[in-house]
Amino acid sequence: MLQSLFDGILVGSILSLGAIGLTLIMHILRFANFSHAELIALGAYFALTLDAMVSGLSATLTTRLPHLSVSVSLILAMLLSLLLTGLLAALIDKLVFKRLRENAGPLTMVFASFGIGLIVRNVIGLIYGLKSTHYSNDIAFALMVSSDPLLLIKPDQLFILVLTIVVMLALHLLITRTSIGYALLAVSENPELAQVNGINLAAMIRLAWLLGGSLAAIAGVCYALNNQLSPVMGRDLVLSLFAAAIVGGIGSIYGAALGGLIVGLASSLALLYIPTGYKPAMPFVIILLALYVRPNGLLGEER
Repeated sequence: MLQSLFDGILVGSILSLGAIGLTLIMHILRFANFSHAELIALGAYFALTLDAMVSGLSATLTTRLPHLSVSVSLILAMLLSLLLTGLLAALIDKLVFKRLRENAGPLTMVFASFGIGLIVRNVIGLIYGLKSTHYSNDIAFALMVSSDPLLLIKPDQLFILVLTIVVMLALHLLITRTSIGYALLAVSENPELAQVNGINLAAMIRLAWLLGGSLAAIAGVCYALNNQLSPVMGRDLVLSLFAAAIVGGIGSIYGAALGGLIVGLASSLALLYIPTGYKPAMPFVIILLALYVRPNGLLGEER
């Protein structure tokens, strides 16, 4: 039970990062962006390439942090990756979604997001191959924290957990302590009213894409560290991301964070009672329960 609880919190924290960008876009632009999950995979693979490039600049950059398989070059690569992924997300919006929302409707944008997701997934497979890989081939041994009940934790998992907490705190400070954060919240609540009050709606939409893409990249690196890099990472995570966004409440940043933890815990704890093969069905069950009990989500507002 304790091991499943820790694993659920770890997975949930990663899902929370990905779900925040998804729920922002869903609330501001009023469409379900199914290509968002592919940004997670893209960010992870960007970091893989940048890690090789940065480590080639100096041998000292390949030094691994104490007790971790994470190197200095990988941390730098992750920072560059979140910037590139955020910029690419904003570019996709400018080239595709901006034109569609001006000349079509939300349903057309949903279908377009499917197409973009498939394109991104296949481009990743074409460039990197279809086999799974890792950032490091070093074997990471788990430490026994407790024997009764059993709790095994890898140092990399603690790094992931601390990183996600730091990112969440930084996001909280951005939202609650800066004028940009206030403007972003205003746009997420009521875009038309925010624009009437002088907020640059186009700039806030770009910021939402940048922020969502950056968080997706961090989530991708964390997921790959905990599991492995695979071209189908986005496909495997898309339902969990939507479950987190729906459970937390569409448009609620804190709701997405809470929803990610709930989905992660539910999926992990469910394995204690059901066969592993049924795990992919858990996001569907969570979505149905959330819609039945509280259609607007835990922290969502009634419309």
